[in-house]
Amino acid sequence: MKRRTAIRRLATFFLTTASLAQAQQPKKVPRIAYLSSVDAATESARAEAIRLALRERGYIEGQNIAIEYRYAEGKVDRYPELLAELVRRKVDIIVVAGGYTLIRAVKNATKTIPIVMVVSGADPVEAGFIESLARPGGNVTGLTNLGRELDGKRLELLKEAVTKVARVAVLYDPAAPSSVLELKEDLPVAARALRLTIQPWEVRGTDAVDRVFAATGKQRPDGLYVLGGGRLVADEKRIADFALKSRLPSMGTRDYVDAGGLMSYGADQVESYRRVAYFVDRILKGAKPADLPVEQPMRFEFVINLKTANQIGVTIPQWTLMKATKVIQ
Repeated sequence: MKRRTAIRRLATFFLTTASLAQAQQPKKVPRIAYLSSVDAATESARAEAIRLALRERGYIEGQNIAIEYRYAEGKVDRYPELLAELVRRKVDIIVVAGGYTLIRAVKNATKTIPIVMVVSGADPVEAGFIESLARPGGNVTGLTNLGRELDGKRLELLKEAVTKVARVAVLYDPAAPSSVLELKEDLPVAARALRLTIQPWEVRGTDAVDRVFAATGKQRPDGLYVLGGGRLVADEKRIADFALKSRLPSMGTRDYVDAGGLMSYGADQVESYRRVAYFVDRILKGAKPADLPVEQPMRFEFVINLKTANQIGVTIPQWTLMKATKVIQ
């Protein structure tokens, strides 16, 4: 009897000791990587949207979640270095903010770390990032922001805002596959419907933007259409300055308009980035990226830089202004 009592007490002691030791061990803090193709200043509002959305779901940076930020600053050759570091640090999730080239680089870098993408320009199924929107397969999920599908609408808005536009120069990076497809397949169809002539301006190599602008000469267009992605990401301010100096009405990305471009039309980026928190939460709770459907945007924003319009001598029609979700004064 005494022996059984002693054994029970000893077992209780070991179980209690083990439980206390386990309770005293610090819980592993999930480590999220945030990888962007642009710079920290450009990404600040979007990164903040993710942080706030994560907080609403109970994840507080510096307490029960860690976020490592990496910015390529428009330099494609930095992708391998940044990715090698993140893989080496064994992060739990990589949130990728960028286009075709960056998503491809991340997907090639790891087949095991879950990837949450916020991709613009590329069709993720056509690009081979996922098997389908409903069943992504592999380790990639997230959001696609509909780039190519909106080319017709963007040209239409540019033509509506500046009716005199007849020749539109399209600035693109030939190393960005999605931009090449837009130029060859989507824009010509939309341009014909609007009776516009497209003039491709290829940006290739360092300082190519300046060389392209210097070579325009007599081929002066009536408008400028800036395809996002590739090298153009780092040159948006210079492009906006050129359009301003040349008094060219232009259409580009939201970041381009913030830099001084005239107009942009696309997915509501803050809303899209807030949605990233949903995917991070589901994955941290055990869901597999392969089973989380990739989402498309529900809300779009049409932004007009009225300050730029006044500087280049363009009067935006009232009916066009009424369509804008934001007007920069």
